[in-house]
Amino acid sequence: MRVGAFVLGAQFPGQGQGEALHRAVRSAEVAEAAGLDAVWLAEHHFVPYGVCPSAVTLAALLLGRTERIRVGTAVSVLPTVHPVALGEQAALLHLTSGGRFSLGVGRGGPWVDLEVFGSGLGAYEQGFPESLDLLLRWLREPRVAADGERFAFREVPVVPRPDELLDADGGSAEGPEVVVACTSPASVRLAAEHGLPMLLGMHSGDEDKADMVALWRRHARTAGHTPEHIARAGHVSAGVAQISDSHAEAEETLMKAMPGWLKKGLDAHVTVDGRQRSMRDPVAYTELLCGLHPVGTPKLAADRLAATSERTGISRFALLVEGSGDLATTEENVRRLGAEVLPLLS
Repeated sequence: MRVGAFVLGAQFPGQGQGEALHRAVRSAEVAEAAGLDAVWLAEHHFVPYGVCPSAVTLAALLLGRTERIRVGTAVSVLPTVHPVALGEQAALLHLTSGGRFSLGVGRGGPWVDLEVFGSGLGAYEQGFPESLDLLLRWLREPRVAADGERFAFREVPVVPRPDELLDADGGSAEGPEVVVACTSPASVRLAAEHGLPMLLGMHSGDEDKADMVALWRRHARTAGHTPEHIARAGHVSAGVAQISDSHAEAEETLMKAMPGWLKKGLDAHVTVDGRQRSMRDPVAYTELLCGLHPVGTPKLAADRLAATSERTGISRFALLVEGSGDLATTEENVRRLGAEVLPLLS
């Protein structure tokens, strides 16, 4: 089982943006020291829900500050970037980090970001498959041309080539791992057709995630992927982790901090076309997350992770560790996750 940290750079009430980003960087540094498998970085624009506007940029910093841990984006929002630009950045990080970079991509939401970056609502509503296809071709082919609705250009060489990473024996290795955030049957099918693992959200319970994995497998078989490829797909389950000496203490830590952050962060989202969006009740959502995920003693946390893995077939986790909103508490949470929970899983 591979347990990683999920870092949003969340700006809690009363905190500055620099404080939130400092905690994000420290979370990753402590995660490596604690023995976690990966750190996954979220990306948001114009909202205190998360103040990291470029997950791939923060990933570059963290790859330079660490030596072992895998660093991934969760996610880079495809509708607001050019797939070739993102592919070039991913290849660069893959090659210079020795293959420690994972590129998670997703659709994002119908937010004002689409207006600011000039991509428009169509990029969110219809354009994701075209963007994903172009991105994957850039990461897999030596030369690429495009003739689509959004992207059209003459054939150009791929530089740097992501498959030119030298492995320990001096040979070449494949390009960076690509993971797709999936929240609907359509996105599950798209990921499965390409044979790409899914990132499943922290709002979903084990039953929903198991259903999505089963649907992915059906579509992957229909698309012609081999049983071996399907069996080794490294889907990632997002969640929340808060490790304390008692379940009540862990839950109280999150209930004191997360609702205020969620309300401020979710309320700040503005739709590009003025449509009304129904946001989750922050208190009820925090209670839901505490009930679904490893929040409590090390034993309870390990049991919940093991149960999720058994029910869903997922063995990779991206766990939000900064739910307390406090730097010292976050660092201690990550240390306990590594020292007290991981040994129970092995």
